[in-house]
Amino acid sequence: MLTVPEMGLQGLYIGSSPERSPVPSPPGSPRTQESCGIAPLTPSQSPKPEARAPQQASFSVVVAIDFGTTSSGYAFSFASDPEAIHMMRKWEGGDPGVAHQKTPTCLLLTPEGAFHSFGYTARDYYHDLDPEEARDWLYFEKFKMKIHSATDLTLKTQLEAVNGKTMPALEVFAHALRFFREHALQELREQSPSLPEKDTVRWVLTVPAIWKQPAKQFMREAAYLAGLVSRENAEQLLIALEPEAASVYCRKLRLHQLRDLSGRAPGGGRLGERRSIDSSFRQAREQLRRYRHSRTFLVESGVGELWAEMQAGDRYVVADCGGGTVDLTVHQLEQPHGTLKELYKASGGPYGAVGVDLAFEQLLCRIFGEDFITTFKRQRPAAWVDLTIAFEARKRTAGPHRAGALNISLPFSFIDFYRKQRGHNVETALRRSSVNFVKWSSQGMLRMSCEAMNELFQPTVSGIIQHIETLLARPEVQGVKLLFLVGGFAESAVLQHAVQAALGARGLRVVVPHDVGLTILKGAVLFGQAPGVVRVRRSPLTYGVGVLNRFVPGRHPPEKLLVRDGRRWCTDVFERFVAAEQSVALGEEVRRSYCPARPGQRRVLINLYCCATEDARFITDPGVRKCGALSLELEPADCGQDAAGAPPGRREIRAAMQFGDTEIKVTAVDVSTNRSVRASIDFLSN
Repeated sequence: MLTVPEMGLQGLYIGSSPERSPVPSPPGSPRTQESCGIAPLTPSQSPKPEARAPQQASFSVVVAIDFGTTSSGYAFSFASDPEAIHMMRKWEGGDPGVAHQKTPTCLLLTPEGAFHSFGYTARDYYHDLDPEEARDWLYFEKFKMKIHSATDLTLKTQLEAVNGKTMPALEVFAHALRFFREHALQELREQSPSLPEKDTVRWVLTVPAIWKQPAKQFMREAAYLAGLVSRENAEQLLIALEPEAASVYCRKLRLHQLRDLSGRAPGGGRLGERRSIDSSFRQAREQLRRYRHSRTFLVESGVGELWAEMQAGDRYVVADCGGGTVDLTVHQLEQPHGTLKELYKASGGPYGAVGVDLAFEQLLCRIFGEDFITTFKRQRPAAWVDLTIAFEARKRTAGPHRAGALNISLPFSFIDFYRKQRGHNVETALRRSSVNFVKWSSQGMLRMSCEAMNELFQPTVSGIIQHIETLLARPEVQGVKLLFLVGGFAESAVLQHAVQAALGARGLRVVVPHDVGLTILKGAVLFGQAPGVVRVRRSPLTYGVGVLNRFVPGRHPPEKLLVRDGRRWCTDVFERFVAAEQSVALGEEVRRSYCPARPGQRRVLINLYCCATEDARFITDPGVRKCGALSLELEPADCGQDAAGAPPGRREIRAAMQFGDTEIKVTAVDVSTNRSVRASIDFLSN
């Protein structure tokens, strides 16, 4: 096997068997203008992945930041008492009747681009700016969705403020993370003055499980820029997947801390007083062993029908319904240590609460005209933010059984701007529009019927239910009877009712934690204290590299034939590291060896490819794309003759890749000297 000739790979031996000797380097390939000379190794079978126990560093405190699309917050716990989770202080400002343990994900920068404020403070200050002055300030909201939707995410990706001005997305995210860092460290100093700041905090950042590797790397780069951790101490930062964090928290909940949407109590009362879910699992398993045919006993003994039903595999679904996305994961509780195993790769899509906001904006376009709404947003950005805040307040009160209409305040700036632009008032616009379920109230507000408000939810809610039903149809998920509904959007009575109505009829128990909006944040803290709790994950994609294999007539297509020095090779072969949906244990390694062929070579670059299927044969197959690059940085001393006197081109660098963590990780070692080699995978410079 040999590598496919690629730009930046000059003078590189590559192979999966370090015991094989390389053959003389062939001449440059005529395949493409990017081709260059690559020395092949004798074809051999790839080694099986090896498991290695992950090393855990020691930290005094874990601080988790739940960076959400619509709201964000932080929480922490000390290593001395890891399950005592401290929530952040109440935020200044806020909306009446809304808990302030999170703050809106809103960032305000001065006209010069300097940080001004974040959260409620940013929102309220921007609201109070003079309309003309506000046009110069940079106000960002719901900007996390840009990272999810960007198909070509790089470190130079730009974000657009509400006034239309742009700035690098990395700087926007770094400003926000820096705010949380300073806020959290200040609170830690006040609570524990003797706590040293340096190297004692493990930081945890939450991201949707459906985010791809570039988005995860982007958040890590933003954390470096914000000063949360340094590149040299990268292990101080963990990326937590949001539904995983929720799952970790839910398994610790006591039964009385849950609400079954079917109306049945999750627990029998006595266990709800003192036992958590995972301890109830263990109790139920023991009782089930003694009384295999006595389900009645389990219920009467206080374990509860809910947990008795889960004994056929102890598996459940977590549906994280947030502001921007819905994230689904399926876990199985393993005994005896209560670790978690992922049964199917994370799935979901852009079906968060912002979908309801977009539906409201489309409604306004139908009434007042799309051109007017576009102009108003651009010329009166602060007033547009006021309007969205007014709608958010009414959206929270929407419910399937609400009887009365809802009034939504229109800012005076909106009413005045419309009259100047159109020559008539908003009441006239409502009368002339084809929208008959929105009226103009005598109080000077938009008056919307409950049915109309609920209709705004339907596209988003239907998307969530469809994704859950698609997941439940998978053979890997058969037998699941419990669904945890978590995330900020899961607080919505409209969503809760729709999910229960659609899925309850098929026997699925839908359960909501009482602190549903804080489930991910608290779970991220617990995950930071014990990141090994999720023992097995499913790879979302197939990853590998392009290689040359011996050409086999009848097996390989003729157009892939390459003849070098009389030898027949098949080009563009996709050598797989890990397959899509493959179970990968935490700490499990895939090892490959790479040999620099030039004296003085300082850097080795190998292109990585990925696809959504597991049957791709060539890197040119449909759906296969270049997704990143593996980089090996060689020290000057490593480029000369080794201790055994071997020529410099024969030095072996052994790379070990891990696909079972929340991020793909790589380490490397120089076999001849047993010294570590700086290794990294870059998904952002593709």
